Order: sequence, then C-alpha cells, then structure tokens
Amino acid sequence: MSEVYGVRRGRLRDRCAAAGSAAVLVSRPANVRYLAGAAPPGAALLLGSREDVLLCPRGPGGDPAGGRPDDGLRLVVLPAGTADAVVAAAELARGTGTAALAVEEHHLTVARHRAVASVAPQVRITDLGLAVEQQRVVKDDDEIASLRIAAEITDQALGELLESILVGRTERHLALELERRLVDHGADGPAFPTSVATGPNSGLQGHRPSDRRVEEGDFLSVSLGANYRGYRCEIGRTFVIGTSPADWQIELYDLVFAAQRAGREALLPGTAYRDVDHAARQVLDAAGHGEHLAPRTGHGVGLEIGEDPQLAPAAMGKLDACVPVTVEPGVHLPGRGGVRIDDTLVVRQEADGGPELLTITTKELLAL
Repeated sequence: MSEVYGVRRGRLRDRCAAAGSAAVLVSRPANVRYLAGAAPPGAALLLGSREDVLLCPRGPGGDPAGGRPDDGLRLVVLPAGTADAVVAAAELARGTGTAALAVEEHHLTVARHRAVASVAPQVRITDLGLAVEQQRVVKDDDEIASLRIAAEITDQALGELLESILVGRTERHLALELERRLVDHGADGPAFPTSVATGPNSGLQGHRPSDRRVEEGDFLSVSLGANYRGYRCEIGRTFVIGTSPADWQIELYDLVFAAQRAGREALLPGTAYRDVDHAARQVLDAAGHGEHLAPRTGHGVGLEIGEDPQLAPAAMGKLDACVPVTVEPGVHLPGRGGVRIDDTLVVRQEADGGPELLTITTKELLAL
C-alpha cells in the first residue's frame, strides 16, 4: 500500500504545484488518512518538494496513537506541550524556504489560520479548497475491497438481529446490540451512530434510539453500518413487528421500494447526480409525499459517511465508475410511522453489469 499512498500524494502535489503552491498542509483527519495511511489524533501532513512529513502529538506511551502511517513518510513526533501540529508544520515549511503553502481553510478555525500565518509570515498562504475530497471520490480496488468487507459485516450483524426476539426490547438496547455485533464480526466500530426507530418514531427523520419498547404491529426502521479499516458503509431496512403488515404499511413500503429501485437503476457513469435523485424522488412526489422527503436521496461513502457526491436536486456533477454511493429514499409520516430503504452500491459500467450492490440483506417487507 505504500506505493498507493505515494501516488496519491504525488497527484495532489502536482495539482498544487501547477496552481503555484510549493507545499501542501493537510489537516482534515480523513484527508490525512487517505494520503498517509493513518491519522493519529491531532496529526498534520506536510507535502513538500523534498519530502513528505507527518507531524503527530506524542501519545500516552511516547509514540503517536492511531495506527501506523505509510513508510514513505518522515514521522515527526512532537515534544510534549506542543500546541498544534498544524502550526508546527507551518514552521517546518518556513524553515525549508517554502514560498507558498496551500492549507485546508475549510477545516482550520480562524484562530489556527492566524497562528499559521504568524509563524510563517514570509510564506504566502493559499487555500487548498476541496482538492483532497475531490480526489477521494473515485475509489481504487483496495478501497472498494474494504467497503465490501464493511458491507458483509453489516449484513451479518443485521441478519442476526432479525433472528432474535424483538418485542419488548427498547430501541436503545437494539442499537447497542447491533453495534456490538458489528465489532464481534470484525468491524473497527460503527460507521455512524446506529439508528433504531419503532412505531411512530419511525415517522421522525433523524430519530435517535430512545427507551420506547418494540410493540406488535410496529414498523421497525434500522440504519447502521460498519467501519472497516477506516472505510464506512451504510444500510437501512424497515420491517413490521409480530403480525402481518397492515394495508397502509404495505402500500407505503411498496412505494419506497419502487423509488429506491429507480434510484439504483439510475447509477451509471455519466448520469448527473441530480438525475439520480430525481429518479427516486419523482416516484414519491407523484404519490403525494413530496413534503415528507429528505433534502437528498443518497450520498458518497468511503472514509466518511456523507462524503461527495451528494445525490440531491441541486447537486452539480456527474457520476464516474468506481464511486460508492448510497441510495436511501424514505417517507416519514409524523405520528404514524415511516419507511426507509438504504443500500450501499458502487457505480459500474453497464458492460460490467451495472451498479454493484454491496449490502444484500433482503428488501422484502418481513414480519418479525
């Protein structure tokens, strides 16, 4: 993998050099991990013309915490009491005679930006913008392999829960059990806080697990994902508890299923982000649920949940092959209940079979 990280840093360095910046300072943790292979807490990555340096605060045992970085980097463990690796990196850049330094202004606070400028007054500070995030959108084979394993772990955890007794247990208990099962199957942890919503709570967007107990006839809406080697997937499923679904539950579920299928089928290279959103959204809008829809029907995944691209009505850009995204339309009826169906897929050419489905737990409306 050392060669992979070196190639990534080289691409970024070439892009910045063409824009007039001789050095690059990366501070956003996901971007540091993408370029360095690890992101110890508080680390900063300096890409220079001569060498690349990862600066890390000293951990409790003397070494930096957070994993082993790429061997192609020089590792600098900062002395105890050093306030900020970003400021230390700027000082290092100044000491090597750097004329221009590109920084991630969208990640730095105003105070940190001022501190960088104060320790390197002769260095011209420019904005790196979202250059690393844009480079991260298309995934390589190793990244997709990690996402596949994350999806397998997630499917296993969810499948085991569905085989257990659910009535009478609280949303909070079920969420904690799912997160434990993710770790049991090899995840580093959950990709994001697990959501479990039952009955009327399933009609609330963004609901967090409560002490409400599962009851017969409830919708049970679950959203979870595994973090495996830093890569995060997402799955969302909705079930009915205990009895045969009511007619209104079947109707709502079939509608959301149709919308999700339309969104999945639109995932082809060259398709505009907003057209994927429209494919799913129009099914629900035509049925009169436009006011109950989320601002987006999907997003990219990788080292973060919710990274680019955004599948939303005003999103600009077109899909490339090897881009992993979620398709997750839902309808939430306050006070009654809701349905959300969410999969992680990888965009593929039609000649390669079309979108690759990573999360394979059944989408049938099961009565548990």
